[in-house]
Amino acid sequence: MTRLLEGRTALVTGAARRIGRAIALAYAEQGAAVAITYRGSKDDAAQTVRDLEAHGVKAAAIFCDLTAEASVTAAVAESVAHLGGLDLLVNNAGLFASAPLEDITAADWDGMFAANTRGPFLMAKAALPHLRATRGRILNIGSLGGTHPWPTHGHYCTSKAALHMLSQTMAKAWAPEVSVNCIAPGMIVQGEVGPAYEHFAHKTPMQRNGTSADIAAAALFFATGPHFITGQMLGVDGGLGL
Repeated sequence: MTRLLEGRTALVTGAARRIGRAIALAYAEQGAAVAITYRGSKDDAAQTVRDLEAHGVKAAAIFCDLTAEASVTAAVAESVAHLGGLDLLVNNAGLFASAPLEDITAADWDGMFAANTRGPFLMAKAALPHLRATRGRILNIGSLGGTHPWPTHGHYCTSKAALHMLSQTMAKAWAPEVSVNCIAPGMIVQGEVGPAYEHFAHKTPMQRNGTSADIAAAALFFATGPHFITGQMLGVDGGLGL
């Protein structure tokens, strides 16, 4: 049986662990050659590459500091050289932190935007010539926090709201050659349990929190099939699904 992404290439940032890893594995399972980036999780990235290669595809782990433009440019170039091209870019890497709004420093604010908004912009800009050549796709990983204000995550929420607008701007600016979409996850658990997680689960119609597998399924939806949904933002929260 032909796999949905056979012969295609993908770069997934911050994919050594958690959501990024799940997306990368979903793509590899469907036949895509996958490069992932990491910053501080070198050992996890190496294991993820081995797991990707187990699906019979080419894979690579590339160091990248999203806050440094030269590092981003080099990572895209290395990915393209290793994979032989680029069809899909998933901007998954980012920063999450909480603090009372009045305690957030200018450095905290700038660091959050550097990782969550400026980084995806630089990555997409560096990848654009390669994606135009393949009529490729960009998928940004936003957050429910970008649509709902969380009082103790002011810098995070604002940076993700900016990423949502950036996604829509990219979609208009780069269509029809490149499709740009955004997934905005809510509470995503990796097996964690406790009263706080139960509280969030009970607030959802499906009475459960989301998982990395939910996000990977959405990422696969945007990477495959005849649809070319420019500028769509898909919310995945607590098992609401597609």
